[in-house]
Amino acid sequence: MAWMVLVLSGVLEAVWATALGRSEGFSKLGPSIIFGVALVFSMAGLAYAMRSLPTGTSYAVWVGIGAALTVGFAMLTGAESTTPMKILLILGIVGCVVGLKALH
Repeated sequence: MAWMVLVLSGVLEAVWATALGRSEGFSKLGPSIIFGVALVFSMAGLAYAMRSLPTGTSYAVWVGIGAALTVGFAMLTGAESTTPMKILLILGIVGCVVGLKALH
């Protein structure tokens, strides 16, 4: 259960990171609210997962999922350029996350 919550929390990290960028310094209400709600649930899920998973592994998986999804979404929407090297590096992050899960 802790792993499922951790993965969901990583997804919510990507949501709040994207919403933070779209809030334009908290000047747009909608993205600012999404940021706040996603941040609270993302942190709560991380805290829950860390009750039974090691801190270092939990944090690395949480950040890795959030970072990979954030940049992947930005590339899909055209907010960021897409290059083969970026895709390869994102796949490296995903591979490391999978490796940490496999080692646990």
